[in-house]
Amino acid sequence: MTLKPSAVNASELEWTKSSYSDSSNGHDCIEVATTPDTIHIRDSKNPHGPQLRLQPATWAGFVAFAVEGG
Repeated sequence: MTLKPSAVNASELEWTKSSYSDSSNGHDCIEVATTPDTIHIRDSKNPHGPQLRLQPATWAGFVAFAVEGG
């Protein structure tokens, strides 16, 4: 995980939500935006709040772990 500030303005990112998000309450999900060097993650209920920024390899490891059922 990296804690260095991103050079990208969060308002310029294209945020996406998982297709698995519950459609009855679409705000209960995380949103992800990618840049070549960073994966940005935020709470969809608080889009102006804190964000987690990960290196792509770290994100890939997390996703692989989550798919396996952790």
